[in-house]
Amino acid sequence: MSLTQADGLPLPSTWRPLRQQSLVLLRWLAVIGQTIGVLFVDFGLGFPLPLLQCLLLIGASVALNIWLVVRFGAAHRPSSLFTAGQIAFDLCQLGCLLALTGGLHNPFALLLLAPVSVSATTLPQRASTIIAILAAAIASLLAVWHLPLPWTPGEELVFNRIYVIGIWVSIVCGVVFISAYTSRVAHDARQMADALAATELALSHKEQLSALDGLAAAAAHELGTPLSTIALAAKEMRADAVPGTDLAADVELIIEQAARCRAILAKLRNLGNEAGDPFAAVPLTDLLAEVARPHDGRGKAILFDAANTAGPPPVFTRSVGLLYGLGNLIENAADFAISTVRIEAAWDATAVSVSITDDGPGFAPELIARLGEPYLTSRPRDAQGADAHKPGGLGLGIFIAKTLLERTGARLAFQNIAPNGHAQVRIVWPRSAVE
Repeated sequence: MSLTQADGLPLPSTWRPLRQQSLVLLRWLAVIGQTIGVLFVDFGLGFPLPLLQCLLLIGASVALNIWLVVRFGAAHRPSSLFTAGQIAFDLCQLGCLLALTGGLHNPFALLLLAPVSVSATTLPQRASTIIAILAAAIASLLAVWHLPLPWTPGEELVFNRIYVIGIWVSIVCGVVFISAYTSRVAHDARQMADALAATELALSHKEQLSALDGLAAAAAHELGTPLSTIALAAKEMRADAVPGTDLAADVELIIEQAARCRAILAKLRNLGNEAGDPFAAVPLTDLLAEVARPHDGRGKAILFDAANTAGPPPVFTRSVGLLYGLGNLIENAADFAISTVRIEAAWDATAVSVSITDDGPGFAPELIARLGEPYLTSRPRDAQGADAHKPGGLGLGIFIAKTLLERTGARLAFQNIAPNGHAQVRIVWPRSAVE
């Protein structure tokens, strides 16, 4: 069964979540904090440190901020590569500042984790991994090479080697954990945001089609009366016109074109009737036949069964999400079926269920537990050979169908049924949600 995206949905866009203004603002906060810390240690506590070199490093961040604002503006959204470059600069600037002020002996060495957290939240996995490796490398260098920690002149402050190694291990472990955990959480959030945007796009497209059908039917109804008047007046003129004259020919042309317009309006009325009122109530059996009809002429037999039911079929309110979700699942089944798609409906006093089963190869066993997640597909995006005619897979089709149907109160289950391993999707609504 197909795990593809709906037709016309775009590929996920390049992720650019940060504005330049946010990066500049964070860098200004770092500049202010570093400046206050350096001046307080030198003048407030009286601990000597290489003040000029520290201020030059802070000035480099100031210069970068000014250049970014002048060159790109605050509203610019930098690419992932450019953002990674800026975060790498901040990491190196902080590492150099720590090297001048005690290395890992400095309590502010913990701030090495901040750029790692920002990169893991906003950058792709490869870029955030590079930033994490850079942070670990800087922490390793600071463990073996740094100037003494600023302290009271004439008093030597000695740190046990095991303690320094412990600080290094804690920072490296923090880098690894923050990078892995935050990156994974942010990746899942980005996937869900993109997939939900695609769902809204598909639903909006369906709503526009339904609205267009309604407008077409309304226009046909409104134009019918004046067109009938024109045809009636033309027929009266034909009775008074002398046969064979130009006037008679023009009147015949008017009558002919009026009849043509009425035929066009009849088609528009039929279009509106086929689409149906999006808020109309319809029995379940009619609803399933409606959504399956577009896929019935594809060389696959679509069979319906409503056995073991109690009473008349339940009545659903026709909605765009319901039609799209059911239609997408039936289309996927028809894509992968060898010859037959079976749609079984059942209902009782407590629940309504629909099962869609195809006689194809079934779901991939390793994917069954994850079906319904966005961007999960068993079909290559650029299919070749025998699959070249099939739609490429973004893995949004099942996700969109599942999301839309769950909005109607349904619960979906995916399984391969024995003994042939055919794919089956089972949709269950509580009777209260239907009524």
